[in-house]
Amino acid sequence: MCRQKVLVTGGAGFIGGNFVHYIVNKYPQYDIYNLDLLTYAGDLTKHSNIEKEDNYFFVKADIADRKAIMSLFFKEKFDFVIHFAAESHVDRSITQPEIFIRTNVLGTQILLDAAKEHKVSKFVHVSTDEVYGELDFDPTTFFTEETPLKPNSPYSASKASSDLLVRAYHETYGLPVNITRCSNNYGPYHFPEKLIPLTISRVLNDQTVPVYGDGENIRDWLHVLDHCKAIDLVMHKGVNGEVYNVGGRNERNNLDVVKTIINTLEKSEELIEFVTDRLGHDKRYAIDPSKLEKLGWKPEFNFETGIAHTIKWYLDNIEWWEKLVSRRDENIY
Repeated sequence: MCRQKVLVTGGAGFIGGNFVHYIVNKYPQYDIYNLDLLTYAGDLTKHSNIEKEDNYFFVKADIADRKAIMSLFFKEKFDFVIHFAAESHVDRSITQPEIFIRTNVLGTQILLDAAKEHKVSKFVHVSTDEVYGELDFDPTTFFTEETPLKPNSPYSASKASSDLLVRAYHETYGLPVNITRCSNNYGPYHFPEKLIPLTISRVLNDQTVPVYGDGENIRDWLHVLDHCKAIDLVMHKGVNGEVYNVGGRNERNNLDVVKTIINTLEKSEELIEFVTDRLGHDKRYAIDPSKLEKLGWKPEFNFETGIAHTIKWYLDNIEWWEKLVSRRDENIY
């Protein structure tokens, strides 16, 4: 019997990288192919503990390179495609939107063409709650799978566009797909340009932590390992054509998140530096994950246990993230 092959795009990134670890270890009977272009946020050192496993393979390629992708699919004949690869930093999308359109829209369309031609068993497209736009501060309102798409940044617009392409390939060609839309992820191996790893790395170095506006913008926080389990469930049991929201039910405003980290590390809140708000900064995201919970998913971490686990990981792995800080600073500050 032939071994099933799983292509994970963006497997050198944060969420994709954690998923590669998860699936390589959980399913030794699957061959896992990690495809990544290794842009500024991609890092393969996170896979040093699995790179010699018999069921792990790395492929360096650009998802927007049609020739390379078609050739790879023709050679390997994948059974599953789990599509994480995307430009994802909102600030960067505001100054360089073209890069986001190329990778997130064109790249997704090329992958869909390859999956259609080679008749993959399931194409799981990993998206974001940001495609829904923003909620007000009413704690009784949530994003559901039926919420209209109203993206407010070039990043979220590019993800919404790719979501619609995935849906269209299911409706037009019958491609077996699922779309997942997650809330803000945090956890191990997060590139230190996003709020939580940025805060941890700067606080540990006694540097100021920039907080947009008044810090009252609210996000629903999801531990990346809980997200990996959700993707696994959708991959194997998701109903073709369906969208599943993945949320942690852990709403916190940005200022509270920063203060939690500072206090846990026993540093001074004087490190907080309020800066000019981001253009088009959405007020609040909050997901209702009931549909996924009915499928059988339940998160392991609440925010208190998850942030403690994450801070400990960064303290135990200073050498890993310190190598990325200079790359971060060159690209942001």
